[in-house]
Amino acid sequence: MLETLIIAIGLGLDAFSLATAFGMCQKTCPQDAKLRLSFSFGAFQFLMPLVGFGIGSQVAQLISSFDHWVVLGVLSLVGGKMIYEGWKRDDHTPFVDFSRGWPLLFASLATSIDALAVGFSFALINENIWLSALIIGIVALFMTYLGASLGHKIRGIFSSPEVWGGIAIVLVGLKIFLEDL
Repeated sequence: MLETLIIAIGLGLDAFSLATAFGMCQKTCPQDAKLRLSFSFGAFQFLMPLVGFGIGSQVAQLISSFDHWVVLGVLSLVGGKMIYEGWKRDDHTPFVDFSRGWPLLFASLATSIDALAVGFSFALINENIWLSALIIGIVALFMTYLGASLGHKIRGIFSSPEVWGGIAIVLVGLKIFLEDL
């Protein structure tokens, strides 16, 4: 349960980061925009681990002898991607209002691709996917709302929260790997 919560927070940091940027870059951040972002990001973060788990379940038996290596690799790639994106972020890049329409759909998908890989990994370790997906979705929903609400206030405090989320996910992957040895 603690591992799932740590992963959920790590995954939620992508949504938090994007929502924070949204909050910082919009002249106003109305309640309906914050709710659209929160529910969309939370729903995608809930659904993508289920999809990943379904895919992972199909191949789990084929790779059971080295699945701990696969889990470590997948979570390290996910975490590494988050760390890289946090470091390469350009503060001068303009942000689009992605609280509605196609931009909302694409932002929701982009922030939840990592959750797909996590769901795949959960299939390899026989994790309870429904509870895990629910936790991931709820954490993402709240972190998105928090990020959008506090975006303008935390501008100078958290430089690259994606980096911290990536580090947390890599550490969880390493822990799972070491436990399975």
